[in-house]
Amino acid sequence: MTAKRFLYSGFLDAADRFPDRPALVVGGRTISYLELLKLSKKIAATIQRNNFINGPKLTAVFAYRTTTAFAGVLGALLAGHGYVPLNRTFPVERTRLMLQRSGCKALVVDEESSGQLKELLEGIADPLLLIFLGHRDSRELSEQWPGHIVACEDNMADSNDWGIPSGDSNEIAYLLFTSGSTGIPKGVMVAHRNVTPFIAAMVDRYKITEKDRFSQLFDMTFDLSVFDMFVAWERGACVCCPTQKALLKAGSFIKQQELSIWFSVPSTVLFMKRFGMLKPNSYPSLRYSLFCGEPLPVQSLKDWGVAAPDSVLENLYGPTEVTIACTLYRWVEAKSDSEAELGVVPIGYPYPNMETLVVDEKLVEVPPGSIGELLMAGPQVTLGYLGDPKKTDSVFVTPPGKNGIYYRTGDLVRRPLGDGPLTHLGRVDFQVKIAGHRVELGEVESVIRKAIQSDAVVAVGWPVTGSGADGIEVFVEGPRPEDMAWLHEQIAKALPSYMIPKGWHFLSRFPLNVNGKTDRKALLKILEEHYGKDNA
Repeated sequence: MTAKRFLYSGFLDAADRFPDRPALVVGGRTISYLELLKLSKKIAATIQRNNFINGPKLTAVFAYRTTTAFAGVLGALLAGHGYVPLNRTFPVERTRLMLQRSGCKALVVDEESSGQLKELLEGIADPLLLIFLGHRDSRELSEQWPGHIVACEDNMADSNDWGIPSGDSNEIAYLLFTSGSTGIPKGVMVAHRNVTPFIAAMVDRYKITEKDRFSQLFDMTFDLSVFDMFVAWERGACVCCPTQKALLKAGSFIKQQELSIWFSVPSTVLFMKRFGMLKPNSYPSLRYSLFCGEPLPVQSLKDWGVAAPDSVLENLYGPTEVTIACTLYRWVEAKSDSEAELGVVPIGYPYPNMETLVVDEKLVEVPPGSIGELLMAGPQVTLGYLGDPKKTDSVFVTPPGKNGIYYRTGDLVRRPLGDGPLTHLGRVDFQVKIAGHRVELGEVESVIRKAIQSDAVVAVGWPVTGSGADGIEVFVEGPRPEDMAWLHEQIAKALPSYMIPKGWHFLSRFPLNVNGKTDRKALLKILEEHYGKDNA
């Protein structure tokens, strides 16, 4: 009988086999598996000591590109909790909403994020366990946070007090918040049984060993970060996390860290090309170069291939709701050009035990060669949205004549003819990808409507690119507010920077289509005329 696997299982195995090998490079420091294990166990034992009975088994990690961030993730998991990543670069109001909706009883905080705690915890009545890894004296912080339980170096549990949790693979491994059309972020619940098949498939496909060195470019609120950490740690490899400054010189980072596994959004390729970082044979250490998060232009992949000629190139695809990635495509020079469509690399073929279904509006499978919405079924389909059964039921469905649950991705694909790959052709709805982040335009509209007290707001992605859109333009029916600075301030409190509109357009009346609905095509035409067709 196969032993139960959890997201943390591979890390424990690797720490046992390779205690002295590097597990993590962060903040200019190299941390061994043994050191990271001890730090994580201290956090886990401290959580276990408080033994929260009520509420979900979740711990929030309010840390960013620090040792505490990685130890916090592992510590939550080793405590038998799922982890909920929070990011200090997001608006505090949005972060507070995530913390409240998750129902977390514990919060791991790094030093760099602690300055936001006062604002973050405003209005949170229930006591939290606040864990400050590396902070020596708990007395001062306990006085500062009298309504909460403070744990620092002087009163944290010892790592030897940790006990392996008696968990269930159906429990949440991590909870990630994605953009929500109602203005409220959606919490996607990913169980251990969803993510462990993904990890196993990746480790096997890429033949990961303890000698591999992974890039770690993604914020932990982006589910692609799970790949970087746990595919590496499954086999004793090293996760290399650049500083914010080093991110701007990604080419130098690859060379300095002698990376063997690269994983990024396609936009990073465009950035590196723009700054001359894709010269021929620049990155001979790379074994695999992987891209995900937004459509991958063929030319971007070719540009990368010139810089990393010994690297196998793959395009991964998958919504958070189907656990990181659920289809993939390996670029083969001899045939891939002919398999690409609209200048975009195919999304390929499903992962082991995953099933694709391409359907029409009635969820009936379309004929081979036809276009439809992609549905996915299999072990990676997640548990749905925390506290939102109505939204869950609307996209986790059972199509006519099928058994089991399929997730409606909202992505348009062409059903292959024969054994060809799936090709991605855009979105069914008005969701867009901006800088690799999935954005519900409805959320942007909701925030603006609230700020200006008007329902007549339409947000569109513009200009459209091969990877989504460069930014967001907003149309408002009515006069331009006198205090635009105030409006910008209100929006910045609620939305991260990549969701803040770049352009504003105030119309006396919105154009309507024949059905009496706002004519979005007419609005796009206004943008074409305003900016010029060359920017469309």
